[in-house]
Amino acid sequence: MPILSDEEMNALAYEAEKELSRHFYRDYVQFVHHGNYVHYRHTELICDVLQRVADGEQLSILIEMPPRHGKSMTVTESFPSFYLGKNPNKRVIAAAYSDGLAKKFGRLNRNKFNEFAYELFGEQMSDSNSAVKDWSIEGKAGGMIATGIGGSITGHGADLMIIDDPIKNLKEAMSQTMRDFVWDEWEATLSTRLHDGASVIAIMTRWHEDDLIGRLLTRSPRKWIRLRLPAIAEDENDLLGREIDEPLCPELGFDEKWAEEKKAEVGSRTWASLYQQRPAPAGGNIFKREWIRYYVRSEEQKRQWGLSDNVIVLPIHFDKEVQSWDCTFKATDTSDFVAGQVWARKTAQYFLFDQHHARMGFTDTLKAVEAMTDKWPKARSKYIEDKANGSAVIEMLQNKIPGIIPVDPDGGKEVRAHAVSPLFEAGNVYFPHPNMCPWVNDVIEEMVSFPNGAHDDMVDALTQALNQLYTNNTNLLDRYKKQAGF
Repeated sequence: MPILSDEEMNALAYEAEKELSRHFYRDYVQFVHHGNYVHYRHTELICDVLQRVADGEQLSILIEMPPRHGKSMTVTESFPSFYLGKNPNKRVIAAAYSDGLAKKFGRLNRNKFNEFAYELFGEQMSDSNSAVKDWSIEGKAGGMIATGIGGSITGHGADLMIIDDPIKNLKEAMSQTMRDFVWDEWEATLSTRLHDGASVIAIMTRWHEDDLIGRLLTRSPRKWIRLRLPAIAEDENDLLGREIDEPLCPELGFDEKWAEEKKAEVGSRTWASLYQQRPAPAGGNIFKREWIRYYVRSEEQKRQWGLSDNVIVLPIHFDKEVQSWDCTFKATDTSDFVAGQVWARKTAQYFLFDQHHARMGFTDTLKAVEAMTDKWPKARSKYIEDKANGSAVIEMLQNKIPGIIPVDPDGGKEVRAHAVSPLFEAGNVYFPHPNMCPWVNDVIEEMVSFPNGAHDDMVDALTQALNQLYTNNTNLLDRYKKQAGF
């Protein structure tokens, strides 16, 4: 066998890359970026789904990703040129929040098509129609229209529609008017342009639960393929098979340390929406954000931080102090969240003192209860939910620590939350001010997301404590169930 020169080897490699790029989008997106594109697990997943569209399947796809993880480069800036190369008689419409961004998408695809389409697919750009926002394929019916939301696409149809970040920023996302405008554009304009058998791809970094993706999920009859890719894995059925707490793309520097720092920088609410694709209602569901009240430890703290009169100074003496634990992890899982809280009651006011919240196995949970008992000796009653491994915790500790009280989790999580929500609405519940205890922000975000959030362990510990601390003979849960007709 003759030995090939380096030049001949490079030529063969180039031909192999071309052949792969002609058929597979995963290879195409690397090829057309001249070696300046690197695949990661999440981009390969996206390319695999997009390949099905290019091969002729009708799909409706939602892609939810954090900022700076390559969503536009992987999809909107490149896929239309590949799709049209393989399907030169098809039409593409790409829409974005602004005309300028749409022009960028149109230009980048036009340039890729102009450079590579003849070599890979034997197709050429039309000489008579090659504008950045509107270009066609020579001798074929296909082409691309790029438009800002609200732009004119009258007379144009689409076999593939891509909507990439229809909301510009937080200010627009929080505007009911703007969200309604985007939805009206989808209903009255964009969706009416779809040809029979057309595919739709909506790509967003989530700002608000009522954004376009939120409404498509609840109102659209389409069967959506949802690629929700949080920056940090938080579900056992993660799309990429990640372990819980594993980052999406550490190769780009978005690792666990970055996540910890970014969450501290932007706050729990922004982190949950922009980075975890888990936006919570601004006002809350069962628990409203505006119901949250805070305390500080002294008037001096209050003055120092310039706090309003709604922030109170913590009383000195209390009627009762308790611990409340949610230990409902699976027997086979050593890394589920466990939440333990310390609460106190002063007449009709309730105060959250402390919290231990971490992924813990059985042994670490026992140690955590013991540590909390040493730290808060006046919290003599220790309420532990009597199910799953909570029952084993009770059995192990009841002869070692006084005051262990099993609690039967009756009524369901939402019923228990509704039962205590009037205490928050009445302004009877106080949290430590975030300046004192930053962890309280996580409690609040889980509350206002409940029951649709990823986790509810802190809410479970909270509702259990308040129900047990309630002063009347009939506890809150029984009272609520009677009123609600359970």
